[in-house]
Amino acid sequence: MDITHRLTNKTLRITDASGNVLANKKIHVLQKNHKFLFGCGAFGSIPLTNGNGDEEWFPKIRKASDEWIRLFNYGTLPFYWGSYEPEEGDVKEKELRKAADYLKSKNVAVKGHPLCWHTVCADWLMKYDNETILKKQLDRIERDVTAFKGTIDIWDVINEVVIMPNFDKYDNAITRICKDMGRIKLIKEVFNKAKECNPNATLILNDFNTSAAYEILIDGCLEAGVPISAIGIQSHQHQGYWGAEKVKDILDRFSRFNLPIHFTENTLVSGDLIPNYIEDLNDWQVEEWPSTEEGEERQAKEIEEMYTILFSHPLVEAITTWDFKDGAWLGAPSGLLRDDLSRKPSYKVLDRLINEDWMTDKTVETDENGYVTFEAFKGGYQISAGNAKANISIVDDTEESIKLLEN
Repeated sequence: MDITHRLTNKTLRITDASGNVLANKKIHVLQKNHKFLFGCGAFGSIPLTNGNGDEEWFPKIRKASDEWIRLFNYGTLPFYWGSYEPEEGDVKEKELRKAADYLKSKNVAVKGHPLCWHTVCADWLMKYDNETILKKQLDRIERDVTAFKGTIDIWDVINEVVIMPNFDKYDNAITRICKDMGRIKLIKEVFNKAKECNPNATLILNDFNTSAAYEILIDGCLEAGVPISAIGIQSHQHQGYWGAEKVKDILDRFSRFNLPIHFTENTLVSGDLIPNYIEDLNDWQVEEWPSTEEGEERQAKEIEEMYTILFSHPLVEAITTWDFKDGAWLGAPSGLLRDDLSRKPSYKVLDRLINEDWMTDKTVETDENGYVTFEAFKGGYQISAGNAKANISIVDDTEESIKLLEN
């Protein structure tokens, strides 16, 4: 797979704190972070930072968090309206802010998920008419996007719109207004409000439907001037791995929009698969869903292949593993850690890809004029010579001068 687009040839002119050229000097180039967004659901950071749990449980979530941070530079936090504001005016901003601030302190980019969705919707909206529901939806976007600006600058703005007006499992306020307004008009309203509140935010249209219906919806949105920053594709594969051919087909079809692509919710299980006759994954309810040795090896191979394909594609900017630990959504063995927090083969595969195969750690030497050129994966770096260091971002091939400062 070709990953040259993830690399750049960088030329640096290196001096000491006084501006003296460091000639013929060995320089350590150490990557500290990726430009590419390697993500995971970060829901566990909420109880971690809010102290929810007993004395026996808390060390476990701390350990899980340390294992999480080793792999990921991008985390998704839950802003489901029904749980974020269970009663009108009872907003859980403080809890989410603690989690978001913690992730930012670990150099993790944070995404809010989602601003508008018909599932886990606020029940209290149902007492209002459609015009008022829309106003409250837009007010909600203004409140939350503005409040978290600078901390959360990536949002799944609206979720699963292909099915939204036809959703009939239960009545809800967002399906009501989507039926009334139509998909594209609603999408445009919520995107425009998010853009108004944070003009520099990455705003994602997200869906699990990868059929032509989603392509048609995106076409209509772009024609209507909706400010979509990236196309979100869910890839929950509880019924079996899509396979390389399908992954590549989806990439080919959605690349025609020439927008960044985010794989927003990726799941591959290490146990039994959900039968194909189940249409809604939420309908699969079992008492136990164990991980198996055979399933773990299968999961690791599938994750390695899928991540490699996606990392190789120039339009893909982010991949988010949905469940970090087994037993999360649906109780599935879908994590990278087992229930006892031991690492599964899939964790080890991603650790190797992210922290070894796709990471730069090398020693180079400056010339007589203090210049050095090297190839590096795009991301954040520490450049050092002895105890003198500098932190820089390497994302292109422009020539730069840097000063190394003693600690």
